[in-house]
Amino acid sequence: MALQVHKFVFLLIIVGLSYSSLLCCGRNIHGYTDDPIIIRRGLRAVNQKTFNVDDYGAQGDGSADDTKAFEKAWKEACSSSGAVFLVPGNKNYVLKPITFSGPCNSPINIQISGNILAWEDRSAYDSRHWLVFKKINNIRVQGGGVIDGNGKIWWQNSCKVDKTKPCKSAPTALVFNDCENLVVNNLNIQNAQQMHLSFNGCNLVKASGLTITSPEDSPNTDGIHITSTKNIQVTSSSIGTGDDCISIETGSQSVRAMDITCGPGHGISIGSLGDKESKAHVSDITVNGANLTKTTNGVRIKTWQGGSGVASNIIFQNIHFSDVKNPIIIDQQYCDQDTPCKKQASAVQIRNVLYQNITGTSVSKNAVVFDCSETHPCQGITMQNVEIESSEGDETAQARCDNVKLSKIEDVSPHC
Repeated sequence: MALQVHKFVFLLIIVGLSYSSLLCCGRNIHGYTDDPIIIRRGLRAVNQKTFNVDDYGAQGDGSADDTKAFEKAWKEACSSSGAVFLVPGNKNYVLKPITFSGPCNSPINIQISGNILAWEDRSAYDSRHWLVFKKINNIRVQGGGVIDGNGKIWWQNSCKVDKTKPCKSAPTALVFNDCENLVVNNLNIQNAQQMHLSFNGCNLVKASGLTITSPEDSPNTDGIHITSTKNIQVTSSSIGTGDDCISIETGSQSVRAMDITCGPGHGISIGSLGDKESKAHVSDITVNGANLTKTTNGVRIKTWQGGSGVASNIIFQNIHFSDVKNPIIIDQQYCDQDTPCKKQASAVQIRNVLYQNITGTSVSKNAVVFDCSETHPCQGITMQNVEIESSEGDETAQARCDNVKLSKIEDVSPHC
């Protein structure tokens, strides 16, 4: 009997140790990780070869065109079994538009220690992209250096700056198209031609430690643009631009933005959705932990009239505003064009939105604006522990609420 008890105790110890080892590595009791990116990290080759762009002819002198050298280094790195694509520090590499295409033979690390500068001649661009990573799985891009879009030459030719100029698109500085299991860390992106960083059609993304900057008056320079992307986390990042700090558009699902510093800029936006009478879907969006300073909007949902679809299950929580215009806003009459938009019955349905633990000051009279559709009212809007005061000490912040169905209001000022 004593022997059986000892065996039983021994088995309990073994099971306990096994269980603990699973937990310590981020795995659950079934042996699978709760973090899908950790799974992919195990796929990396132990012996990674370094592909230094200098070994392929890159000069890094701030004037020579290093595009061909980067293309050659990438071709070999992508086809190898385990690679580090290295942009060395203390150098300035000038690149024309370039696409780093996959799929690659194995997981790949991209180390940007040096600075990457955009080629100045606008005729070399297709007006849409500058640095593109396309169809690559299991990729880590990390920095230390600066990615500079040399945007000034584009901004001065924007129709939003010079009304005599035709309205044309400008390149996005850094684009990830159709990538899966992607880590982007410690990048400094500045002065984008238009948007700074775009995730399009990606899945399983972790972006952290990003610093994104451009002048407050630079046109259309969104910080991080997310579209048709699922399971993405953006954390511990500082963004100050001439447009949205973060914009989340149609097809995006399971988006988490945490510990975000925003300003200057247009705030954190879901949308615009439903432009040109299109159908839009976004769901499971959480902004948790953000400080916005002197932005032209705070947390915003914006949709065009005439669109369709649904924006649902959205959470804004633990947010602080400092002298922000329109701190909380839902705008279903969004119209970003010179001529007035015609009134239309169709609209993107907005439902199940939570505003929780939100404080700060508003420079606009209305700190809360729900400008919802008459035919598709905003539904299931919940507000808890919200206190926004006027930046003007002798004024009281107000709320304007049209066509909104509130589910719950608890400790809210101002309220509908």
